[in-house]
This record gives sequence, structure tokens and C-alpha cells, in this order.
Amino acid sequence: MKDFWRFAKLLLEHRGRVVAALTFGLLSAGGLGAGLLAATPVLEIILQRDPAKAKDLPKLAEEANTKFLGGHVPQAWIDALPTGQFTAVVWVVGALGLLTLFGAFCNFMHAYLSMTVVAKTIADLRERTFTHLVRLPLATVVRMGHMTLVRRVSSDTGMLAAGFNTLLSRSFAQLTKGVAAGLAAFYTNFWLALSAMVAAPILYTVVRRTGKIIRRGSRAGLNTTGGLMAALVEVGSNLRVVKSSTSEKREQARFAAISRELLAIEMKIRTARAIGTPLVESLTIFALGGLSLVAANAIIRGSLQPAEFFVTLASLGIAAASLKPLMGMWHDLQTSSAAAQELAAMLALPEELTGDEALPTLARHRESIRFDRVTLTYPGAERPAVRELSLEIRHGQTVAFVGPNGCGKTTLLSLIPRLLEPDAGSGGVYVDGVDIRTVSRVGLRQQIGVVTQETVLFKGTIRSNIAYAVETASDEQVRSAARKARAEEFILQKPKGYDDPVGEGGSGLSGGQRQRIAIARAVLRDPAILILDEATSMIDSESEARIAEAITEFSKGRTCLVVAHRLSTVINADRIVVMEAGRMVDSGTHGELLGRCPLYRSLVEHQMPRNGGGEGGGTGTPA
Repeated sequence: MKDFWRFAKLLLEHRGRVVAALTFGLLSAGGLGAGLLAATPVLEIILQRDPAKAKDLPKLAEEANTKFLGGHVPQAWIDALPTGQFTAVVWVVGALGLLTLFGAFCNFMHAYLSMTVVAKTIADLRERTFTHLVRLPLATVVRMGHMTLVRRVSSDTGMLAAGFNTLLSRSFAQLTKGVAAGLAAFYTNFWLALSAMVAAPILYTVVRRTGKIIRRGSRAGLNTTGGLMAALVEVGSNLRVVKSSTSEKREQARFAAISRELLAIEMKIRTARAIGTPLVESLTIFALGGLSLVAANAIIRGSLQPAEFFVTLASLGIAAASLKPLMGMWHDLQTSSAAAQELAAMLALPEELTGDEALPTLARHRESIRFDRVTLTYPGAERPAVRELSLEIRHGQTVAFVGPNGCGKTTLLSLIPRLLEPDAGSGGVYVDGVDIRTVSRVGLRQQIGVVTQETVLFKGTIRSNIAYAVETASDEQVRSAARKARAEEFILQKPKGYDDPVGEGGSGLSGGQRQRIAIARAVLRDPAILILDEATSMIDSESEARIAEAITEFSKGRTCLVVAHRLSTVINADRIVVMEAGRMVDSGTHGELLGRCPLYRSLVEHQMPRNGGGEGGGTGTPA
């Protein structure tokens, strides 16, 4: 529970509201206790059959003045009260009614303020968790899986909110009412109330043991639920591939296996939750039965007044009814504790930009980019994605990287903006002779423009997507970038032009249009280094030549690094780097490699189409 309590301390950031909520909760409980104590004289009046011992309002007030107020109320005020047994009952019942209305108001204020504090605290924690998520290194995100991290921000904070509401609102209200009713029982008849406490140690043991089972099961359930969500998203977003591969049965079996694992965990939790309440109820009934026997014997012997017995029994019953839900609430806290553990583990992960502001900013690139014996292995992989690779690229060159799928091209280029880091003990990446690990990541990335094969657009407008990385860009700068990317022609055909809305994931735009907006976004950054990872894969054959012309024009005076499978993209590069299994096999011009590199020749003959076959790419004609 330590992680849960650590997060619960965040509630104190709203200290004023917390104090007010707890105060109203105590006032509500105090009203309940006072009401129970006031029931004793009412019962004494009703049950008293001896006229000589009958009490009315002045007698009750005189007793209360002596017992509770030290006799400070003037006797004249007491004598002015109306007499008569029924009148006394009416006044006491009326006072109880007012006390009930006061308690209801305090209950409302307690719940209202408690839920306000919880909502504000969770909103702050959710934002903090999201901020931490986007600052994590890419390798950490790849290792954990993005769906796991999404669940931390959404589901885990939601479960924590449920625990906070239980702690601050529900459990506090129930606990204070139970304590107030218990104190009323002890005040009315101490020994009778004490006799009912014999079941307390047994109840504590039951709650503690079942709580442990639920906490452990909930944590395992959270992890399994993450796998279930990941499988759902993976299949849902790739249903075309699943159906084309006739893999429905395989995916059904995989999902069923995860679902059965989750079911087994839920069954264990179910048993712990189900057995707790019947045990508590049974113990409570046995305790009350024994108490009734003790009380009956005392009443028969004349050592206990019936009114005291009824009020004590009623107070204990209300205390038990108030405390009974605490077991379920304790189980809820155990579930929230599991979520808190997972959330705390994520927040403990080191952020990518820690200490970045203290590092110097790299001067604008103007000399070279050098990979020096670089090796990178993904977590859990059997072999490195990039292995002992050394390469130097002069400023202003356009260098194409080719090779079979999975040979490490994209991984290698991801090292330049430090999206990934080389293995410990291996070499490094140097820009203009400076180890990029010694300079600010932010300053480094501001010099780099990246366009990937999987075009990413965000919900907003065309203008906001082009200016995504340069929020201060003027309208003319945005338009200029769009023209250079050959995007303005289709943008102006949209109903609202640059202000036309873009749906989630770029819905409403064709693949080629999305790609051109992504290119415009990179152009707007005015980068010194331009990385194009299959950037024209979604461009139709007619537009490809114009886009290539625009990129050629824009890349002058910049270092341009291209990952491509199309011969038309590769053939005009200043230099071509051929990779296989994470190593550099050869490098040179198109003509040189055709003559001496069998792997390059094979790629050209079998895997590099000369140009696309329409919007969205195609196989084309082998070169």
C-alpha cells in the first residue's frame, strides 16, 4: 500500500478543501451520535409505567444541565419549558428532526468537497503521467509497449480515483458514523457494549487476509488486461491483414488464451470478495445473539434498564451497519493499490531529457555526420539491429540507404536525433566532430527534419499539422512550405483551404496528400539534416517526379539521408550505402555498386521498382 499512500499525499495539495470535507464528515457523525443519545430519554418516558418516576421536558433539561453543562443554564429557563410526558417526546423528536436535516447537509458538503478534491488531484496526476510518458526514451516505449503506457494514463489513474473516493469520502463517512454510534453505545452502557467487541479481532483477520489476495490478484489482472487491450488494438487496426491471411482462428485462439488467463485471476479475486461479507455477517449475528443473552439476564435481575439495552443495541447495530461496508471499501483500496504500484513503476522510469537543459546547444551542422563503430540491440532481441557500423557522411551530401527489410536502415538513422541510443560500450554518433551525447537533445532535434513512411497527422487543421513543430510559423511560411512540398494545389481545393479540418490519423486525406503535408512539415523546420524514411512511398507515380524535384531543390546545402526501395529515388543519390543484418556491406554510386556488389545488384533486379503504380504506391517494373 506504500505507493497508494504516496499518491494519496497529493490530496493534501488541496489542504483547505480536505480539512473542510473532514470537518463536515465529523459534524455529520457527531449529529448521529447525539441523536442516538437523545433516544434514551424518549424511551425512558415511553417505557416508564410508574407515574412517580415519570419525566417531562423540565426534568430532562435539568438532568442534562447537571450532567453535561455543569449547571450553567439558569433554572428559570428550565422552569419555563412546557411540562407533560407527551410534550417532552414531541420536543425531543422535533430536535432529532432538525439534527437529521443538519446531518444531511453535512453529508452533502462532505461528499461534494471530497469528490472535488479527488477530481482535481487525479486531473493533475493524469497530466503529470502523460508529461512523463512523452518524455520517456523511445527504447523504453518500444520495450514496454505503447498500450501499456496508455493504460497507465487512462485506466490506472481511474482506478486510483476510485480508491481516493473510497478513502476520503465513503470510508471516512462510514468510519466516523460507526465510531460515533459505537461511542454512543459505550456511553449508554459500557460493559454491554464491551461484550460485543469479542468479534473484532476475528473480523480484522478476515479483512486483512482477503485484502492481500485481492491486491495481488488485481495487480496480475492489470497486466493481463493490458495484454488483452493490446491484442484488441492490434487485430482491430490490422483486420485487413488478418482476413487476407485467413488468420481469424489463430487470432481467436490467442485472444481466448489471454481472456482465460484473466478469467482465472478474476475467479481468485471473486472468491476472496464473496467469502468476506458472509463471514462478517455471520460473526456479527453471533455476537448480537450472545449480547442479547447477556442483556436479557441483566434485565431480569434488574441491573439493566430496558431503555439502555434498546439504545445500546440500536447504537451497536448502526455501528455495525456503518462499518460493514468498510470491508468492501478496503478491498477497493487494495485494487487501487495495485494500480498505484504500476503507476509508480512507470513514473520511476528515467526521462529522456533529464539534465538536457544543462548541456550546450550544438552549432548548426556544416561539416559531417560520423557513425563510429555503432552497435544497437533492442531489448529482448537475440542479435543487434546495427552491428559495429562505421560511416562518415559529408555535409550537403544526399546518401541513400538500401538493403533487405530488417537490415537496420531505419534504426541507424534513428540514432542521429537520439530517438535510440547505441549499446553501452559501443561507439557513438558525431555531428561536426561533436559526440551528440554531450549536447542538448532539443537543440540537436531542432536541426533535423524527418518524414517517415507511416505518415502521422494529428486531429486539427491542415495549417496546424504543417506548423506542428514550429508553432510560431507565420501564415506565409506555412504556405511556402506547402508549395515546396507540392501540397498547396490540393489544399486550396478543400472547402476551407489551410483551415480545413483533419480527422484523427489524417482521415479525410488520401495517402499521398498526407505524405505531402508531412513533407511540408519537415520543410518548414528549415533543417540542416533531412531524414526521409520511405518518404515517397505513398506518392503516385505522376507526383513522385515533382516531389523528388522539390526535395532535390530543398536539400541543397543540407545533408539528406534517404531510406528507399525505389530505384528512381536511389539512383540520383551522391552515395548509396548497402546494409545487411545490421552491417554496412558496401557504399558507392549506383554504377560502382552495380559492378561490384552482388547484394545491391540483386536488390535492383528483384526488389527496386523504377516507379510506383498509382496513389499509395505499387510494384512497378523491376529495374
